[in-house]
Amino acid sequence: MATLFFTHPVCLDHDTGDYHPECADRLKAVLAALEGEEFMNLLREEAPQATREHLLRAHCPHHVEHFFEVVPPEGEHHYMDPDTVMSSKTGEAALRSAGSVIAAVDAIAAKQARNAFCAVRPPGHHAERDAPMGFCFFNNAAIGALHARDAHGFQRVAVIDFDVHHGNGTQHILWDEPNTFYGSTHQEHAYPNTGLANETGGKGVMVNVPLPAGTGSDDFRQAFDDILIQKLRAFEPDFIIISAGFDAHASDPLAHLRLKTSDFKWCTEKLLEVAAEFADNRVVSVLEGGYDPAALAASVKEHVRALMGM
Repeated sequence: MATLFFTHPVCLDHDTGDYHPECADRLKAVLAALEGEEFMNLLREEAPQATREHLLRAHCPHHVEHFFEVVPPEGEHHYMDPDTVMSSKTGEAALRSAGSVIAAVDAIAAKQARNAFCAVRPPGHHAERDAPMGFCFFNNAAIGALHARDAHGFQRVAVIDFDVHHGNGTQHILWDEPNTFYGSTHQEHAYPNTGLANETGGKGVMVNVPLPAGTGSDDFRQAFDDILIQKLRAFEPDFIIISAGFDAHASDPLAHLRLKTSDFKWCTEKLLEVAAEFADNRVVSVLEGGYDPAALAASVKEHVRALMGM
């Protein structure tokens, strides 16, 4: 079976203003990188819109309602906080981003593809149950995880996040959700200053692996394999969602880990091994961070190559 690929043109129309790091150029670089001949076998689909029911699995009604109330008219911006900015197309882009993960979960649950990658924006892993933050409005990964559990009956759903920034929102949403696992490698003492190793969850299982600034490939791989992968295997997930942030790359301007492009293929393959053992290969990946377009594009190529078994 092939790998599904979800995106939508409106994700390029989410306008964050001049000089914002989370800009359309990021997604343009990813889409261009995946147009090569080696990716011709991707099953390409347009991301549908999530419904309010989908959003409410992870977010409170006030947050969802307020978001749509403040979408600005064309040509204007609305700042949810100093970093998290909306334009007239942000509402649809956010729905398509969450909807891509919903559609990918549905397709993988129905065995219509081997796995899936969602190249969408805005990202999601900083969005908490009741608040947007850190460029994020709705938590795409958490919405997908709860959809896999509640709509399809999967019993042990895991979200793995290798973005350089801790996914505080995913942790916040899944903290007391039974039958869920959130595992994160991230730079310690970086935005949003969460994700300490002693943050271990309530009814959900949390595994945080903070890494010192300057951590390179060898130390990252050891921590990822010895801590996160081992605890994930002990959890025995039957569905895995990847919060695929690529800003731990050495070229990224927003943080200070020193990963190489090849590290992203390596850690993806490690997750696929766990999925093969426990989850009948069920994996859905969704784009999070990565703010150097060239490094992002190269890293996504390696990630997707791994998903495709290349």
